[in-house]
Amino acid sequence: MDIFTLAQLLAKIVFVFAVCLGVIPFLVWFERRGSAWIQGRVGPNRVGPFGLIQPFADVAKFFFKEFWTPAEANKWYYHLAPIFALVAPMAALTVIPFGSYLMIGDQIVNLQIANVNSGVLFILAFAGLEVYPIIVAGWASNNKYSILGALRGSSQIISYEISMGLALLSMLLVYGTFDLHSMVAWQGQKFFGFVPAWGVFINPIGALIFWISTFAETNRLPFDLPEGDSEIVAGYHLEYGAMKFALFFMAEYVAMIMASALLVTLFFGGYQLLPGVQAAVDAIVSMNGLSDAAAQNLKAVFQFGCLFLKVAFFMVVMIWVRWTFPRFRFDQVINLGWKMLFPLALANVVFMSVVVYLMS
Repeated sequence: MDIFTLAQLLAKIVFVFAVCLGVIPFLVWFERRGSAWIQGRVGPNRVGPFGLIQPFADVAKFFFKEFWTPAEANKWYYHLAPIFALVAPMAALTVIPFGSYLMIGDQIVNLQIANVNSGVLFILAFAGLEVYPIIVAGWASNNKYSILGALRGSSQIISYEISMGLALLSMLLVYGTFDLHSMVAWQGQKFFGFVPAWGVFINPIGALIFWISTFAETNRLPFDLPEGDSEIVAGYHLEYGAMKFALFFMAEYVAMIMASALLVTLFFGGYQLLPGVQAAVDAIVSMNGLSDAAAQNLKAVFQFGCLFLKVAFFMVVMIWVRWTFPRFRFDQVINLGWKMLFPLALANVVFMSVVVYLMS
């Protein structure tokens, strides 16, 4: 590996992880302020203007809290679980393309950390690992409420992973590839000359199933049964505090970002420019007389901005749903997964198979 390849790889890793971890404090702030607006309260408004510094004050508090470990816990697995919870979604983010490419001199830099042909399988492998920190944390804590939360979480995630996988399979039939860059490029086409060929327009049922499943996979309301505070106090992370709890907290938001980014990549054009943005890029290029390389770099910046806006939209919807809908009962969650989403996802795969066969 030459110096340039190593440097651009490290730069992409730092950029993606810095953006991902950097927006978490603002997501926390927005969630707290958003819940206050929805419930007719004020929300955090003391630390900094509009409470903007409150998340950073919370981080400082986590750093200085006592690192307490339950006496009866299995200490090795107890400490390992929160680290593993954060690593799995961060690893899955490495194959999400956040732009087409940059031109640096005569070098082309693909805007994707791990450019693998089987990117979808890579994401599914690491997304499937998210059940293990829940199980390990609940079991290692040696607390009955933690174990109940772990059992809830494992059954819920496994149930909805099947529906999510079938929804993904229905789109793989359309795209004919496992490569995420190729999927985004496919969605760059136009129907009737003006309708973007996004996956949501081709397979709306698959998009809906996948979107619902992301709520269950990330344990967000109304699917937060593993943490149900009204029944099991705090679920699988009941015995965690200080930075160990902060790692679980961060892992939830990273998993939300990863799930939203995958949803956008599969069904909403990924980094494809939003309607009207291409005209703005062309106008800037023509007014400034930019070279082809500079024009491509400018386009890549706008592509990242469009992807960021799409992901931010679904993050806001996740927060809005949390403070709008009540939590499901556990039997309702399982019935929805097995009796409604699974048959619907299976029928959708058959339907899309027939459509793809007839169109081809």
